[in-house]
Amino acid sequence: MRGPYGFELSESCQTCKLRGDEFFCQLSAKALKDLDQFSSPSAYPAGAILFIEEQDCRGIFVLCEGKVKLSICSNAGKTMILKIAQAGEVLGLSAILAGRSYETTAETLHPCQVVFIPRDEFLRFLAHNPEASQNMVKQLSAEYQSACNRLRTVGLSASASRRLAKFLLDWRAGSKQAKSDAKTKISLTHTELAQCIGTTRETVTRTLSDFRNRRLVTLRGATLAITNRAALESFVSYPRSHVAQEN
Repeated sequence: MRGPYGFELSESCQTCKLRGDEFFCQLSAKALKDLDQFSSPSAYPAGAILFIEEQDCRGIFVLCEGKVKLSICSNAGKTMILKIAQAGEVLGLSAILAGRSYETTAETLHPCQVVFIPRDEFLRFLAHNPEASQNMVKQLSAEYQSACNRLRTVGLSASASRRLAKFLLDWRAGSKQAKSDAKTKISLTHTELAQCIGTTRETVTRTLSDFRNRRLVTLRGATLAITNRAALESFVSYPRSHVAQEN
């Protein structure tokens, strides 16, 4: 079925053309058939909220196509983006297993196809499909490693310049065009980039301008090209004592 945002909306996990090697995609035919009984596919526009931090967990969201930003907010209203979830990931997994509220706010970056599975049905599905539990452990492990990497980048990097350089390299590495194209889309505003690396929008704008002047990157609209990858990587690993402290 053709969705309202330009992609084909799959109504069954068994026949989905987007199947890859992620959480549910590699389950047996029987498990996928069981999953279809209570999964609800939907299409969302950019900027749609899937769930909100501290909201009661009502189920999981399987991201079939698109990107979703996961963020937390302080009492003072300061926002930090913890992760940009990619197609194939399951959102809300740790909350549903712990029986707690959602830890983050999930917002679509652009049009997405998402499958929603209610909490009770998902838990029963896990109880009757042990193979799904193995995949679940793999995703939880990946989430833990991602959280450690983000803390290492934001908490231990001496300057915003190094944090931004590492973020751009990581984003480039995770892009589907990474192997075939020198360019990739950065679907984040300067404010969102700042929220990803724990700095201000002004610092991001100034640092990107500095990167362009150093000919490390080119940025036209939302299209990023790393023109000197080796230099940008050297910039990330530059001795901390030689890097100016930035906010």
